[in-house]
Amino acid sequence: MTEPDLIVRGQRVLTPDGIRPAAVAVRGGEIIAVSGYDGIDGYGGAAGQAGQASIVELESDEVLLPGLTDTHMHVNEPGRTRWEGFASATRAAAAGGITTIIDMPLNSIPPTTDPAALNAKRAAARGQIHVDVGFWGGAVPGNADQRGALHEAGVFGFKCFLTDSGVPEFPPLDETGLAEALRGVASFPSLLIVHAEDAGVLAGAPRPEGTAYRAFLRSRPATAETAAIARVISLMRQTGARAHVLHLSSAEGLDMITAARREGLPLTAETCPHYLTFAAEEIPDGATEFKCCPPIRERANRERLWAALGEGVIDCVVSDHSPCPPALKMRELGQFAAAWGGIASVQVTLPVMWTHARARGHGLGDVIRWMASGPARVAGLPGKGQIAVGCDADLVAFAPDETFVVDPARLLHRHRLTPYAGMSLSGVVRRTWLRGVPVTGEQPGGRLLASAMAGR
Repeated sequence: MTEPDLIVRGQRVLTPDGIRPAAVAVRGGEIIAVSGYDGIDGYGGAAGQAGQASIVELESDEVLLPGLTDTHMHVNEPGRTRWEGFASATRAAAAGGITTIIDMPLNSIPPTTDPAALNAKRAAARGQIHVDVGFWGGAVPGNADQRGALHEAGVFGFKCFLTDSGVPEFPPLDETGLAEALRGVASFPSLLIVHAEDAGVLAGAPRPEGTAYRAFLRSRPATAETAAIARVISLMRQTGARAHVLHLSSAEGLDMITAARREGLPLTAETCPHYLTFAAEEIPDGATEFKCCPPIRERANRERLWAALGEGVIDCVVSDHSPCPPALKMRELGQFAAAWGGIASVQVTLPVMWTHARARGHGLGDVIRWMASGPARVAGLPGKGQIAVGCDADLVAFAPDETFVVDPARLLHRHRLTPYAGMSLSGVVRRTWLRGVPVTGEQPGGRLLASAMAGR
């Protein structure tokens, strides 16, 4: 029998079969066995020992979880590193129980739209990362001839916008460009991930004026999302491509997504903790830390998103962590039209989701399905997101009943203006292991990941 070098055991371990007493044996960063709590006795030591393995006993109030996978993060390095960077973003991720991230292709300069830019990203990340990091490529006008090479180089898929992205170096695709991108990902094969807001609908919407959140909300109507999703579905039928709807904020698109799946189309969707936590009715005027696109919608819409999560219509929950220097949020002016749109959240997404999921009758298994195994499945990371033999030993000791108040001064990402400030939450991440090694925030131990589909 192969001897482990680490065993983590406790009375509550979340396995694919549910929460149970278990011992998780690790060798070389990989889980080699998940046995009963006393299973370490089979490794040749006396009772309570296991040869040369280091044994970690969970506290009685802790649950062992798989590390989370966050497939929607804007790290912004290189080029806009003063907004966020690999060291700060991954340190914050690990502190929040996230052990794998996939970085978005925009907000960095250059954007990840050709292999040279991908190499620049990897060079910037190397030696700085505290969790494992992969990369999405970008689909923008004029880079169709670069996408095949990006796929071969290991990006996990391609992101596109159907409206203004907010940065000039990452323009949106028109109808022809969207069809071309879908045909491309079908041929590789790969995945197109879509910021689904329709430019025409947004152009016809009222302009946001002043500090009123309601005015901003009217400027990004739900019909912009539904029109964009309808376009994607129609072109999926024509091309046979696989697509994923990013940061779904409007429940109006759920029926279309359900119908497309019944038809057999390979369409998936995600939402974000801010859409499941906040409600438009509760956002103060001028509170630009709540600005994101698509926007946070009404309370009734939020509850429909929760129902869709429970039913499996929405596949996963990811942060869309997109911080910026506080000056760009223009908090002192409160002008939603001018403020940068993005939520800073990566360190608190697990307790945020657990707090609000538990209040609705969901268990930790549901939260982990949405935030660990679900994103890993969408992105194609079979060794991530669950405590099972053959998976990476990415583990989190989580105290679900311990409470805390979000203090921005204790957040580790670069800029700490966040709508979660002052919120009382349940669930504390006490320890995180990346491939069996404790993540302390001192010695970067993350690896750069490439898609398993590269070269196929």
